[in-house]
Amino acid sequence: MTLLDPRWGKPVVRQTPGSGLNGTSASLGVLMGNVFRRTSGRGWRLRRRSMELWPRWVKALQEFEACVTLQTGLLQIAADQESAARMAVLAEQRSDLGLELQTSEQVRSIWPTALHGALLSKADGRIDPLQLQTALRQALVRQGAQPISSHVVQLERHGSRWRVHHAEGHSTCHDGVVICAGLSTSELLEPLGHSLPISPVLGQALMLQLQEGPANWSNWPAVLVDQGFNLIPVGPGRLLLGATVEPGTDAADDPLALMRNLNDSAPDWLRHATVIEHWSGLRARPVERPAPVLEVLEPGLIVASGLYRNGVLLAPATAEWISTELQNA
Repeated sequence: MTLLDPRWGKPVVRQTPGSGLNGTSASLGVLMGNVFRRTSGRGWRLRRRSMELWPRWVKALQEFEACVTLQTGLLQIAADQESAARMAVLAEQRSDLGLELQTSEQVRSIWPTALHGALLSKADGRIDPLQLQTALRQALVRQGAQPISSHVVQLERHGSRWRVHHAEGHSTCHDGVVICAGLSTSELLEPLGHSLPISPVLGQALMLQLQEGPANWSNWPAVLVDQGFNLIPVGPGRLLLGATVEPGTDAADDPLALMRNLNDSAPDWLRHATVIEHWSGLRARPVERPAPVLEVLEPGLIVASGLYRNGVLLAPATAEWISTELQNA
């Protein structure tokens, strides 16, 4: 197996806004699987399968990076009485998956603006995306992958095989190709006669230092979600705050203020926090079709891309799907 990735060999770190960061390194690693609102369809099946696989993945990856852990507990705040009612139905349907409805009184000490209660998912949560990538790289090498730090500039049919042209000018031939290129997927497929429009959606994140508020996070879940904003405790007085906020590739200033205030529902201690780090990245969202794109376009030509906001969450189920398709090819 050959793995072509221009980032291979480079340190797994976050970068500052404007540095071209995209993909997993810009992610917060949030796992919103069991709280997915739909109860059927491919989206729910992928999420449920990934949540089944994640504990096994973490156990295997700890051989390479002991710090890789599944940080569990996700609290989703109800925006209004209608969303609280939907949460109540979901909690009843998925009690076996660890979903529980929380009253406003139960979560008041954590989030005083939760006037309509919340939904607690005990198995959902977060995995650190930087630690995850470091462990995955080592695991891939152990499994015999041959990494090449290079861009792919063109795919070409070569009889029953595929010729992959690298940015450095040379090429390699393979029985099958799996495209996991995010926003670059379209330009690789168009010369082959396949149309797959994918648009960029900007995500931003802040590392905040609290000046007041919670002295520790002992009663907090791994992730708190309010109006699509994710809040993640990462240390004494420190909090990650992030969201996918706008289409396009350029970060504006207003979303940062919006994130800090959470549409005027943020507690005072969050509004008064100091920003000590800020980064942004691009999510690849398929146009006029649901994410992700998992499709066999031709014999030996597989696309697993456009995972949008769920790249980390869906990694195990996506990998399992790819493995099955390669075995069936």
